[in-house]
Amino acid sequence: MHPLSWYVPPNVQEIYISDSWGAVTTDKPKRRETARRTDFPEPESTSVTMGEIADSVQLKDEGNKHFQAGEIDKAIECYTKAIKSCKDKKALAVIYRNRSACFLKKENYNNAVSDASKAIDVDAADIKALYRRCQALEKLGKLDMAFKDVQRCATLEPKNKTFLETLRRLGAEIQQKLKTTFSTDSRVQNMFDILFSDESDKEKQEKAANNLIVLAREDAGAERIFQNNGVPLLMQLIDTGKPEMILAAIRTLSGMCTGHRARATAIIHVVGISKLCSIMAVDNEEIALATANLFQCVYDSLSGGDKRNYGKEEALVLDSSKDLKDILLALLEMIASKKVSGHGRDQALNLLTKNVPRKDKKNTDNSKGLFTIDHGLKKILKVCGQVPDLPDQLQLTENTQLIASILLNKLYDDMRCDPERDNFRDICDEYIKSKFDPNDMDKNIHAINTLSGILQGPFDVGNALAGRQGVMEMMVALCGSEREVDQLVAVEALIHASTKTSKASFFISNGVTLLKDMYKKTKNEKIKIRALVGLCKLGSAGGDDYSMRQFAEGSTEKLAKQCRKWLCNPTLDVRTRKWAVEGLAYLTNDADVKDDFVEDEAAMRAMFELAKSKDKTILYAVACTLINCTNSYDKKEIIPEMVQLAKFSKQHVPEQHPKDKKDFIERRVKRLLKAGVTSALAVMVKADNSILTDQTKEMLARVFLALSEDIKDRGTIVAQGGGKALLPLALEGTDKGKIKACHALAKIAAVSNPEMAFPGERIYEVVRPLVSLLNTERDGLENYEALLGLTNLAALNDKLRVKILKEKALPEIENYMFEDHDQIRQAATECMCNLVCCKEVQDRYLEDGNDKLKLLVLLCGEDDELLQRAAAGALAMLTAAQKKLAVKITKVTTQWLEIMQRLCIHDNPEIQHRGLVTVFNMLDADEQLAKKLIECELLEILTYVAKLEDNPRKQDAINAARACLSRALDSGLIKPFSN
Repeated sequence: MHPLSWYVPPNVQEIYISDSWGAVTTDKPKRRETARRTDFPEPESTSVTMGEIADSVQLKDEGNKHFQAGEIDKAIECYTKAIKSCKDKKALAVIYRNRSACFLKKENYNNAVSDASKAIDVDAADIKALYRRCQALEKLGKLDMAFKDVQRCATLEPKNKTFLETLRRLGAEIQQKLKTTFSTDSRVQNMFDILFSDESDKEKQEKAANNLIVLAREDAGAERIFQNNGVPLLMQLIDTGKPEMILAAIRTLSGMCTGHRARATAIIHVVGISKLCSIMAVDNEEIALATANLFQCVYDSLSGGDKRNYGKEEALVLDSSKDLKDILLALLEMIASKKVSGHGRDQALNLLTKNVPRKDKKNTDNSKGLFTIDHGLKKILKVCGQVPDLPDQLQLTENTQLIASILLNKLYDDMRCDPERDNFRDICDEYIKSKFDPNDMDKNIHAINTLSGILQGPFDVGNALAGRQGVMEMMVALCGSEREVDQLVAVEALIHASTKTSKASFFISNGVTLLKDMYKKTKNEKIKIRALVGLCKLGSAGGDDYSMRQFAEGSTEKLAKQCRKWLCNPTLDVRTRKWAVEGLAYLTNDADVKDDFVEDEAAMRAMFELAKSKDKTILYAVACTLINCTNSYDKKEIIPEMVQLAKFSKQHVPEQHPKDKKDFIERRVKRLLKAGVTSALAVMVKADNSILTDQTKEMLARVFLALSEDIKDRGTIVAQGGGKALLPLALEGTDKGKIKACHALAKIAAVSNPEMAFPGERIYEVVRPLVSLLNTERDGLENYEALLGLTNLAALNDKLRVKILKEKALPEIENYMFEDHDQIRQAATECMCNLVCCKEVQDRYLEDGNDKLKLLVLLCGEDDELLQRAAAGALAMLTAAQKKLAVKITKVTTQWLEIMQRLCIHDNPEIQHRGLVTVFNMLDADEQLAKKLIECELLEILTYVAKLEDNPRKQDAINAARACLSRALDSGLIKPFSN
């Protein structure tokens, strides 16, 4: 709770002294410094002979004569010899100073600085050496250093006109140089000069590139780059072929066109869409991602996705529909081109996934989806059908085909009517039929692989195609093939075809024998593990229903044991081990398998490491496994009466596994946390947006919520990055997923120090998710924990309190102060206690025509001590901040005096302290009110409390009572006892 402050000390007057420049400072006046040569050490006479001193003096004198005669080189020669023979430090300083003057004459400024510095090292107040170094530094362009030297000279001799003139001149030059240096045009030009210079070192170029990117993110900077021929210069950087230069140029272009339609249009026309596509096509993940971001910035600016308005410049831009259409066509061309790298293809698919389907289904315009299907559906299907093990295939990453399947699914969901869906299915059907060829097995496996891709996307379409004549026969034929690649494709297709429970029974009767034979007969680990996963999938068709086991007792445990064995085998490649996780995702529906898995720490850690790998197609399977292990999926409520009715009517009744009870779930959660599940989840959340689908995000949010159930585990979650990972899950995804993530955030914010759980600016991002849980549609526990989290946030600083108000949380919090549920009402009051520090909240209490203050006073009279403490704290702070509220208390309810007296004699010292502070504020607010308070029984209470012996436990209350009596004494309402 926010600390309560009731006593304001008197103003402390501070004395300020003005320095010589007229500025105000709190420093003491500085004593003027003078040269004190006695401070320097005496010459070491023991090591210096009279002859050496005579030689050095003679050489110095000869040097002086040569200097006066204008024979500078001879003077330098004499001084150099004198330096070698001189051992006296003071004499040596003079010789260095003299040689510095010679170097100034010769315009050898570096040596002049060096010699003058050596003289100053001996005597810091050597005014001649200081001024000579100043002159040399000025010639070298080091104006700031020269200014410091002449400033020192002017301090030593404040009336010297030469020093004062130099001081003014250098000051003016420095200001001009700063103005020039920091002007945007100059900065832009300097950065390009450094980037194009062959002589600039790598570190300097990286700094210039970063500065250019930062400058482009500001509108003024972006405009100056654009106006100063920036786009052609950035294209020259791209043409260097250096990855770091290409990245800098692309990111700068992204900043320039973000939210600016005119610049985005110009960049597209100057650079060219084909050029950008060729950059995104390179085999460099970072460059492909940066270029995709540039495309997205351009697309948002042209389509109005960025809502910023730039006035007259907007009017200069013609219709952008042609540019948008050209971008879509170029991306569709990329996804089927052999010249495009796997990373480039991934980004092209990602851009289509993000920008083509409608974001709001209420929008009736799905023309982009129809356009994409007409011009690109076959190209997407081609990507789905690629078999990397065959020659002459498109370049792919581990994630490409899954991204293509997700795009297919989103395009199908974007269809508005049956004719559009029929057209989608017909194109898919025609494409697969065209690939079947009895004489070309490579074309057949391409067709089956395409079917696998569709089954992972719009399942209904794939399911219908799988039932067509000849398709299942082709799968069976491929399973019996001698080629490894044929078997792999066929088994994977069988696995994907049995996704739905309704279809699993068909494959149990028709496909189990085939899969078992493949599993037993093949010696190829890749095929063996896939066949096993098929069996796992079919064996889990009953879900977590204990009575619906598909296989014999113990069979699922054996399958799971084999999956764990493969998972922990480091000799197998990632793609093969991924299938072991797929198997566990199905088998962990069985509680016996869950328990065995969490006991195998090596298997859990192996799965977490796979989740952190570059192959993100594994994320869904990992999320499913974790959902099953934590039992965080939705469960149907079983009503005993309905169970009896179902049994009577001979209907199937789902049964819960004995190991799915609460204590078993809690033990599994502890084991997962110990194995490092939180850090794995944090990495998974950072995955590419297309791979991390809304459904996967929801599952991760559910797991986080299950992990944070026990208050003791929340510190571990925070330490492993859980707080940061939950924020994006709370803002994006399905409605259910966002609510679960918000609830997990509320649990963490309710018991943790928010500054540690959400460091830096991230703490302000937590407010919106917590406020969303205050909605009356959320359940009571979500409301309660959100209020606790907001209470902790509101205790930190005024900026957070203002943020809570801006999110319109105040009316919701006020409503919950009327709630019948004691804990929710208490949490809302505690939150309000911290929010009343805000002027805006105080103003709401000052308004006439509402019962806000009345409610607060009445809550102070409740029996619940926690509620009383919060309400009394809010009342104390309000009356301290606004004297009008102290007077208003007497008008809101007739019970106010009785409630104040109860607070002042309360057994709880904290509540008593708050009550006494409120009384003090009332005494201080109005003379008539003060008189009324002193004339009632409250005076006896104050006197009693004030006379109590000092007691650490009650000291705050005792001090407050004494302050009240002191205030009454000062007002003349009471008089002191006289002897």
